[in-house]
Amino acid sequence: MSTRKGQKGQKNIPYLHDEIKTKRTVLLTPTAWQILKTKAEVMGVSVSELIEQWARETSG
Repeated sequence: MSTRKGQKGQKNIPYLHDEIKTKRTVLLTPTAWQILKTKAEVMGVSVSELIEQWARETSG
């Protein structure tokens, strides 16, 4: 998966997917948040992108 590290994002222009992301709220325990941050860092993506990838993998 390509990342945008070092590149500035452009508002309302999709980059990795065919649609733009919208702001959502998810409530997590500190432990769950730390696990997500660690996994995202290992994969070289943001927590938002990690959740996006997980949702798209499990949707079918």
